[in-house]
Amino acid sequence: MKNEKRYFDVISEDANDDKRSSRCEKTGKAQCKAALQKELGLPIREDIPLIGFIGRLDQQKGVDIIAEAIPWMVGQNVQLVMLGTGRQDLEQMLRDFENKHRDKIRGWVGFSIKMAHRITAGIDILLMPSRFEPCGLNQLYAMNYGTIPVVHRVGGLRDTVIPFDPFNESGYGWTFDSAEANKLIHALGNCLLTYKQYKKSWEGLQRRGMTQDLSWDHAAEKYEEVLVAAKYQW
Repeated sequence: MKNEKRYFDVISEDANDDKRSSRCEKTGKAQCKAALQKELGLPIREDIPLIGFIGRLDQQKGVDIIAEAIPWMVGQNVQLVMLGTGRQDLEQMLRDFENKHRDKIRGWVGFSIKMAHRITAGIDILLMPSRFEPCGLNQLYAMNYGTIPVVHRVGGLRDTVIPFDPFNESGYGWTFDSAEANKLIHALGNCLLTYKQYKKSWEGLQRRGMTQDLSWDHAAEKYEEVLVAAKYQW
C-alpha cells in the first residue's frame, strides 16, 4: 500500500500533435507503463493489461462495483492500481485486496494530481463506473494519454466516450448501461479481448482518443452553432 508521493516522468507535449501521438502510442506509452509498474513494485510486463481507477472512494464513483468485480479481474491475468481517498471501509478494502494479491493489485490511499496523471499515462485501461457524473475529466485525460476508458454510460461519460464499433473502427472506449458489476465485467471483458487479440483495433482506439480536438476553440465553435441555430428558431 502506497501512501507517500513518488513520481516519474511522462510525456507532456501538445495532445493534438500527430507526431507526439504516434510516438507515445508506440514508445512513450510503453515507457510510462513500465515506469509505473516499477514504481508500484508490480511485475514489469508489457503484455499484461494494466487497469486503473482514480477518484473518491465512495459509492457515487462506483468503487463498490469495482470491488465486486475484482475477483473476476484477478483471474484474467491483469494488473490493477487504484488511487483515491474517502470512506474508511473502502480505503481498508484497497489495503486488503493489495495484501491478498501482491503481484496484481496496488492501492494508493491519498491523492496527488501529479501521481494521478502518471497513473493515467501508464495504465492501459481506465475504469469509471460512476453512478452519476455530470461532466467528468478523467476520461478526457485518459484518452489524451492513449488510455482506453471503460465507463458507466451516464452524464458527461455518455457524451464523451463514444463506444467502440469494431465494424467501422470508430469510437473511443467501452460503455455499460447499468451500475452493476456484471455489466462492468462484460464491457471490460470485451475491452481486454480487443487489447489481447486485436492490436490494430487497439492502436486505432488510442490514436483516435489522442488526436481528438478537446480545445476551447473547438468547443466555442460548437457553442456558436447552437446559439445561431437557437436565434433562427425565434
